[in-house]
Amino acid sequence: MKTLLIIPPFTQINTTYSSVTQLAGYLKSKGYDTECSDLSLNVFLKIFCRDGLSKIFDEIDSTKNKNDTALRMLALKENYLFAIEPVIKFLQGKDPSLAYKIISENYMPHGDSFSIKIDESSAFGDVGLHDKAKYYSSMMIDDIVNLIQKNITPHFGLSRYAERLSSSTPEFLPILKELHRKPNIIEQFIINETNHLISKTKPDLVGFTIPFPGNLLGALVSAKHIRAINKNIKIVFGGGYVNTELRNISDAQIFNYIDYLTFDDGELPLFNIIRNIESPNHNEWTRTLTWVDNKLTYLDNSIQKNVHHNELNPPSLDGITPDEYVSMTEMLNPMHRLWSDGYWNKLTAAHGCYWRKCTFCDVTLDYIGRYSPAKASTVVDWMEELIRQSGRTSFHFTDEAAPPALLREIATEILRRRLSVTWWGNIRFEKAFTFDLCRLLAASGFVAVSGGLEVADDRLLKLIDKGVTVEQVANSCKNFVDAGIMVHSYLMYGFPTQTEQEIINSLEIVRQMINHGLIHSGYWHLFALTIHSPVAKQPGKYSVEITSSTNNKFANNDLVHKDLTGVDHKKYSAGLNKALYNYMHGVGLDWEVDEWFDFETQKTTVDKNLIENYIRNYTEDINPNARAIWIGGEASIKKISDAKSKLTIHTNALEGSWELKDSEVRKVTKIINSCAITNSSKHSIRFSDLAELASVSQEDIIFRELREIGLLFI
Repeated sequence: MKTLLIIPPFTQINTTYSSVTQLAGYLKSKGYDTECSDLSLNVFLKIFCRDGLSKIFDEIDSTKNKNDTALRMLALKENYLFAIEPVIKFLQGKDPSLAYKIISENYMPHGDSFSIKIDESSAFGDVGLHDKAKYYSSMMIDDIVNLIQKNITPHFGLSRYAERLSSSTPEFLPILKELHRKPNIIEQFIINETNHLISKTKPDLVGFTIPFPGNLLGALVSAKHIRAINKNIKIVFGGGYVNTELRNISDAQIFNYIDYLTFDDGELPLFNIIRNIESPNHNEWTRTLTWVDNKLTYLDNSIQKNVHHNELNPPSLDGITPDEYVSMTEMLNPMHRLWSDGYWNKLTAAHGCYWRKCTFCDVTLDYIGRYSPAKASTVVDWMEELIRQSGRTSFHFTDEAAPPALLREIATEILRRRLSVTWWGNIRFEKAFTFDLCRLLAASGFVAVSGGLEVADDRLLKLIDKGVTVEQVANSCKNFVDAGIMVHSYLMYGFPTQTEQEIINSLEIVRQMINHGLIHSGYWHLFALTIHSPVAKQPGKYSVEITSSTNNKFANNDLVHKDLTGVDHKKYSAGLNKALYNYMHGVGLDWEVDEWFDFETQKTTVDKNLIENYIRNYTEDINPNARAIWIGGEASIKKISDAKSKLTIHTNALEGSWELKDSEVRKVTKIINSCAITNSSKHSIRFSDLAELASVSQEDIIFRELREIGLLFI
């Protein structure tokens, strides 16, 4: 039996969405013929080529009421057709020398996206040729996206399709109307690629991951075509959108296009669907909704409900071609561009969240509430297998919040195996991220973190139950930055009871954090009340009134609500976003924060030196039970007299050299050998052991210098 797992249009074009590859790895381990396909990427590549773009231009040319931008781009049609395929190959990394041509003004058309003024000398200098070409190429792609949005369908985006249509829509009817009308040219591309895919793979079962609202309509367009050409193919929908928005679905019309909805982790639901298709008498199901005997029926009678995260097999990239993905640089901020620039193998170190208390989060759902970590050795095994499959050594860990202790063990295992990787992930800015832990992570190839400063206010952080303070976040960020790790912060405004003064103060905190180099990039999110969050379960506790239905027939997630304090949080959106955008480009950091708004606001009441005082006064004590790890180089010893020797330690960036008594040389080498990352004792040496082992103290000059070079206490 052949299973095909599809990423529907549209998701990221620079890397594979990981749900299908994870499921494929599991099903293949059970002996099932399983293949993945990134339909989203395939459709993108069919649009953004000479033939596809020609069809787009012809379609637009036949429409009426074209604006000046469309008329200009139509006039430059042949120039776009000339440039598009070389530009895509360049963004795929297949023709890097094209950069020399791309940066010339005459190579590609410059549309509206190029009107955004940047200091190119500061951004690229004299040697940033490749980055400049990638930025220009990304702007050209954005111009074409905008052209399609304004002249063919507003649904279209590089990472979404009809997102607003599907987000918490009360009933299926608006989506049904879209499916019943004549397909637009974008949807025809989806249909054509679906047809090609089904003809090539000949599956018996097709599974679509629907991670976001912007994937639903694209998946349904594809599923509708599959059903039309072969009614025997069974179709399954699952993923984040299904898990959050369709848990209480009573509108059965979607089952005209699919056979099953599965909820939460998909391994066992898919496994049991396959077994039931193969053997109708099997009759064992896991979290599956289907249409049986003219009614919706939820089937969940299996004994085993989930697979422990550590027991999962490595993801399978069968059907995925990493070389075809397209890297974009739409923002020049080096941290912000990580999401769209480069192919990242995606993994999770743990299922769920180890904290799982934040009151705005879906803590009642399985993907947050059930915490199941993998062992570090298992995670690094997965990394090595994905390197073998993809040929890429870059990894993005998409955990809800990766636990510090597990990150420590993963970093140690990477270093022990001498594995050369680049990795980053999501964390909580908690006190466990000491400077030494951050140094260990950086030594293993960890380059960036993303985490929530959220509302940037201690009262509200406590109300959110984030478990951190602004001071703690600032000091954690400083540890990351001092270790050479970039920091992105998720920011929130509009949390219930947030005052206008607190909004202004939060922007001031963000300004100070960026000004002191503690945050490299960020993104403001307007608080969204979701049905599965603690706030929605107890709205009165948070002075919230829910004004929309919590029992829609189709999708239930985002809730319309009223903050009973009466503050209009939305009016601050433009000013907050404008300020942050400029801060990330080093602009306006000396402005008063109220100057970013086009209406009168309160002045900040935050001390101008608050963050500076936090980081200046921050100290860390070494825990006596902290594990000693040496990440510096080996020591070389040269005898210079009867009682003295010259001891030298080389690292990539430093060289330490001392003329010491032989007794001191023995002390240093004893520390290095006992604490080396490759030591078979599994780093059982503790800080408290070192005084006895090598007669050292924190006041010892040699000890302090060894700390600078690479003696860590974790």
